[in-house]
Amino acid sequence: MNLEEWFSWYNEILEVFGFDKEMDEKSAGILRKLLKDKNSLSPPDLIIKPNTIIFGAGPSLKRNLKELKKLKLDDFTIICADGAVTALFEEEMIPDVVVTDLDGKIEDIIESNRRGAMMIVHAHGNNIDKIKKYVPLLENVLGTTQSIPLDNVYNFGGFTDGDRCLFLAVEFGAKNIVIAGMDFGKIITRYSRPDIVGSQGLADNIKEKKLEYAKKLVEWIAKNENVMIFNLSHGEKIKGVTDIDIDYFHHNFQK
Repeated sequence: MNLEEWFSWYNEILEVFGFDKEMDEKSAGILRKLLKDKNSLSPPDLIIKPNTIIFGAGPSLKRNLKELKKLKLDDFTIICADGAVTALFEEEMIPDVVVTDLDGKIEDIIESNRRGAMMIVHAHGNNIDKIKKYVPLLENVLGTTQSIPLDNVYNFGGFTDGDRCLFLAVEFGAKNIVIAGMDFGKIITRYSRPDIVGSQGLADNIKEKKLEYAKKLVEWIAKNENVMIFNLSHGEKIKGVTDIDIDYFHHNFQK
């Protein structure tokens, strides 16, 4: 994504949510230092296949996982937002790439990394303590920021873990992207918010607003990037994105 275009989104997000740009930059600087100390990944280390599946942590996640795990997915790169890692583990699946700001179930994030998943760790003003605590425990890490990129902390665009997965996939050459567990509605799951009581709950006002912006960003990608996006989730209707079912996936993406 063109950074000038992204920063128009970013400035709007700062204003709407009241985020602190200086804290975003401070967080990115801390991540930069930690990654220099551990010889982190650079973009050439990350290989994304033309066919990619992205898992969010919405209400449709488990249904989508149970459908997809029955199929042969060797020709796909599997990317997931951090909270979705736990659901993938429950279905005995390991992602290739985890996009995280470290607010999912951290034990599962670390375990997925131990089993070979690359970590795309995102720095923002509200996760400095987690970056300091957990980045030293991770390997194969590529750092990202939503603010000014640094020499080893990159900005590919994106706001929430879910839409950042899409921006990442587009940046690294994905052409057919299937999104699963990305509903963009008012219901959240324990995968998205591990601290809620029960398996699902209502999104608070901030979370609901974040999902609205995530949906807008996905629609921007669908309109402006040379990529086809297919949605297994069947949640909120997304402009420019084709809703599909598992039979469509099987007949069109399976050799």
